[in-house]
Amino acid sequence: MTLYPLKFTPLYKYRIWGGEKLKTVLNKDYSEENIGESWEISGVENDETLVAQGTLKNKTLKELIADYKQDLVGEVVYQKFGNTFPLLIKFIDAKTPLSIQVHPSNEVAKKRHNSFGKNEMWYVMQADDNAELIVGFEKQITQSEYKKHLDNNTILDVMHHETVKAGDTFYIPTGRVHAIGAGVLLAEIQQTSDVTYRIYDYDRVDAKTGSKRELHNELAIDVIDYQVHNSYKTNYSLEENTSNTLVHSPYFKTNIIDLNQEVKKDYSAIDSFLIYICVEGEVIVISNGENYQLKQGETLLIPASLNQLQLKATKAKLLEVYYQ
Repeated sequence: MTLYPLKFTPLYKYRIWGGEKLKTVLNKDYSEENIGESWEISGVENDETLVAQGTLKNKTLKELIADYKQDLVGEVVYQKFGNTFPLLIKFIDAKTPLSIQVHPSNEVAKKRHNSFGKNEMWYVMQADDNAELIVGFEKQITQSEYKKHLDNNTILDVMHHETVKAGDTFYIPTGRVHAIGAGVLLAEIQQTSDVTYRIYDYDRVDAKTGSKRELHNELAIDVIDYQVHNSYKTNYSLEENTSNTLVHSPYFKTNIIDLNQEVKKDYSAIDSFLIYICVEGEVIVISNGENYQLKQGETLLIPASLNQLQLKATKAKLLEVYYQ
C-alpha cells in the first residue's frame, strides 16, 4: 500500500481554562464546552490520533510505523525511537490562564515516569489585547527563595511576563517554568510526553470535579532552572517563499514558510518525516500529482519517503517540523 500525506482526526481535550477559539477561530468541530486543546498528531499511549482519510483511515501512528518503518518516519528516527512517534502536535486555547508549570528532562522523566521529557515550543496564532505568556524568571532567586514565594502565594511576582501577538515564538526547554496566559491561541510542538509538574494554579476549583487540581511541588523543586535569561522570545527572519529557521533543538526542528506563490520543496536531504502546520491562510500541498488542502488550524504528516512536494498559496504561513 502506497504512503501518502496524512491528516489525522484531532482529539479534543476538556481543560478548566479552555475556551471557544478552537471552534470560532480554527473551525474545529466539537460540541463540548471548555475545550482547551486539540491534539492534532499524537502517539501518546491511550491518546492516539487516527488517520482521517484514504486507504489508511483509522490507523494509529504506532500501527503505521510498524507497517512502514523508515518509509514513514525516516531511518534515523526509526533506529532511535522504534514504533514510538517522537513528537506531539497541539493547538491550545487559553480562555483563562494555565497553571504555572515545569517539565522534567529526559533523564528525570525516564527514571520517574518511564517517559520522554517534554521540551516544547509555542507559536502564537492569535492573542487578545494585552494577553501574555509567563516564561522563566524575571529576577534571580535561590531555591529557598522560590519556596518562600510559593508559600506566600507571591510566585507570580518573580515570573517573567511577556505581552504577545500573533507570530511570537518561544522555546520552552525542560526546567523552564512557564504558563500560557488568558486570551492566547497557539500551536505547540513538543516531545511525545504528557508529564507536567503543576506548581501554582491560582487556588481555583475545577467545576467538573468540585476540587482544586493537584500540585506537584515536591517533584518540581529539583528540576527547575532558576537562572534568569536576557530574552525568552525567539527572534527570526521571515523571508517570503522559503524555509526560515524558527526553533532548532535536539528534539525537533521547526521552520516557518511565508507563502504567496507556488514553491517546490526537495526534502531528500532530510532523513525524517515532515509535519506541516498551517497557522495562517490556506495552502495546497501537492504530492505525486495529488492535492491536499490545508487550512488554518490543520496539520499534515508527510511520510519520509515523499520528499518532492509543491506548495501553493496566495497568502499563508506554514510551520515545517521534522526530526533531524
